[in-house]
Amino acid sequence: MKVYFYALMAMSIIYTQIVAAESDSAANDVDEVVVTSSILNSSRIINPLYVIDGDEIEDNATTSLGEAVDSYLGVSIADFGAAVGQPIIRGMSGPRVKILKNGLVNRDVSGLGADHLNDIDLNDLDQVEIIKGPSSLLYANGTSGGIINVVDNCIAPEDFTTQEFIAGLETQSVNDGDSQFFNLKDNIGGFNVNVGYKKSEFDSFDIPDGAVIHEDDHDDHDEHEEHEEEMLSYLENSDLEIESTKFGISRAGEWGYFGISIDNHESMYGIPFHGEHSDEHDGHDDHGDDDHGDDDHEEEGHDEHEGERIFSSTDQESFTIKGEYNLGGNLVNSISYNYRDTDYHLIEAHAEEEGHDEHEEEEEHEEHAPTVFTNDATEYGAIFDISTSNLIQKVAVNFVDEDSAIVGEESFMNPANNEELTIGYFLSTDFDMFYLDAGFRIDQIERTGSVTDEDHGDIDYYNIDDDTTSFAISLGRDLSDSLDVNLGFASVERLPSVIELFMNGPHMATGRLETGNPNLKGETSENFDITFNFDNGDFYAMASFYINDVENYINLQDMHDDDHDDHDDHDDHDDHDDHGDDDHGDDHDGEFAHLIKANYVQEDAEFRGYEFEIGKTFSLASGDLTLSFGRDDVNAEFSDGHNVPRINPARNIYSLSYEENDWLFKLSLKDVEKQDDLAEGETLTDSYQMLNARLTKTYNVGTGKLKLSVFGTNMLDEVARNHSSFVKNQVPLAGRNYGAKFSYKF
Repeated sequence: MKVYFYALMAMSIIYTQIVAAESDSAANDVDEVVVTSSILNSSRIINPLYVIDGDEIEDNATTSLGEAVDSYLGVSIADFGAAVGQPIIRGMSGPRVKILKNGLVNRDVSGLGADHLNDIDLNDLDQVEIIKGPSSLLYANGTSGGIINVVDNCIAPEDFTTQEFIAGLETQSVNDGDSQFFNLKDNIGGFNVNVGYKKSEFDSFDIPDGAVIHEDDHDDHDEHEEHEEEMLSYLENSDLEIESTKFGISRAGEWGYFGISIDNHESMYGIPFHGEHSDEHDGHDDHGDDDHGDDDHEEEGHDEHEGERIFSSTDQESFTIKGEYNLGGNLVNSISYNYRDTDYHLIEAHAEEEGHDEHEEEEEHEEHAPTVFTNDATEYGAIFDISTSNLIQKVAVNFVDEDSAIVGEESFMNPANNEELTIGYFLSTDFDMFYLDAGFRIDQIERTGSVTDEDHGDIDYYNIDDDTTSFAISLGRDLSDSLDVNLGFASVERLPSVIELFMNGPHMATGRLETGNPNLKGETSENFDITFNFDNGDFYAMASFYINDVENYINLQDMHDDDHDDHDDHDDHDDHDDHGDDDHGDDHDGEFAHLIKANYVQEDAEFRGYEFEIGKTFSLASGDLTLSFGRDDVNAEFSDGHNVPRINPARNIYSLSYEENDWLFKLSLKDVEKQDDLAEGETLTDSYQMLNARLTKTYNVGTGKLKLSVFGTNMLDEVARNHSSFVKNQVPLAGRNYGAKFSYKF
């Protein structure tokens, strides 16, 4: 079966929900406005792109990065509770979508687990950019999905002209949560100083009645579980605390700018689902229900784990140097340079239980030792601007040295190192007949790691040293004053990530016994898209169609008994088969027999889809009313006809926006269809409707402005779950939520 994606990320990108800081009269995201991408520092953008104004993030409820962009066409989310929301772009996720902080990849450990969050500060943002196409190749490799660049300009490239101080409070009902934040920007003695702080504390979130689907197969407990499900009004262990600070200082002038920043981002969040070892070894329930509070079995062996809390705490510190030097020469106009050192730790732990004697507590401590995920990275590079009067040209050189390690109970991967050396080139020009953007990238990548044979204690060492080459071309043409068309083609190569190569053990968060493959080949993604944009002032329309053929697409596939005999990838890699079977054979039959066995395998795949949107703006009273309707759909199949797993279904998005003077009202309904195009082992995901609203009012108070935002999310209290989530049944989306934000800026 083959799947067809029709439409664009571009007009929804450029016309609908794009909000620009330079627009004072935009009634909502759908107006055509002048936006500037920090990636290229250009307002002429022909790539599929959103530039979301920071106020759109700030005025809404505090959420994960993925949830903040989930309402934009072509962009969805893979969640693991409120804390974790990893973005998906046109069906592509994981290492195919890179998260950037001020133009540099955010080096956390979100790629090492579905239960790990994109640890990035969303306080006081200038904008969030969602980019595909040629320009994205300058900043990250393997981005067959695209990049999301979070911009706060902590290091200011231009002098602050006025002092700005903002402080605010937020409250939410669904989790009894609150946030406090402040930010100061000022020019002190010729130096631009940017200081920010935000702290959020959210309890476990409420869920609609009956939202959790239990998978326990003990029939004699069905009646008890149904009663427990009816009584459960919140998802236990779904709390979140975040504290972030940042400090940046820079000096700017005609010569360019130079600055440094130091930021620290800490969080602690509950893991609402976590598999456990089998009863045969430790008395745990096969599905880990005790861990997420959905089970209250009275049978022997479960009471001792009642109320057990499993949580993760993170600590990210980064030091950044960034600047630009204007040469004004005949060959090189300027050199932009950067350096960032990142130390990242994530600790997954079980809270110690009460009511045990010392011997029991000692056994429990040994049984549930913390697991520490670390990622230490150093990155530096430069971009040379060699543009002429009619041709934009940039050359990028970048180097990354990254060490990843997992130590503790869930040490399912040995330490690994990743080194990347990149040379990239971008050009953009405007011909009489059309305009052109093109990007090229060459990466020299070396990944080293090892795999331990648990049965024999042997360690096999691997060194993957290879080059990847990627390019992208976009052609645009104005067919009339109101209509334009853009064509894009990209070929992006991606080497397997360290987790895909060296994963080797039980991953309780996904409920799977996962095995990587050091013999995996690189992916090659060839994407073609065509986009039509129409705008005559009051009426706009966009349609985009794309096909993405991926050679050697890597995915985590749940294995069945017959898969080991007839799967082509395993036939090609006998060493991996032997390694995988020998390493886990005994564990799978014993301690981890309840876990799903899953291997990283690869097979050619095809993604096809579309996005379209229409909208119209009306003059109403003394303001503007804008109505719009959009739809996106993506389907993905392997070459043998079966479906790619965890692909979110089609969505219809209805929006209404009214702006009058200092009032702004927004109402949106996201109608998510049923997903019944299932991969092996998947279950159907029901449709749902997500109704959200926000009313924002700005008051002039003295020399400053007081802004009040009142918002509601999931106002229909729908039972909703994302098909892309590994734990969609046990971890539904949050229920009805009301909240308010106050901020004062002067």
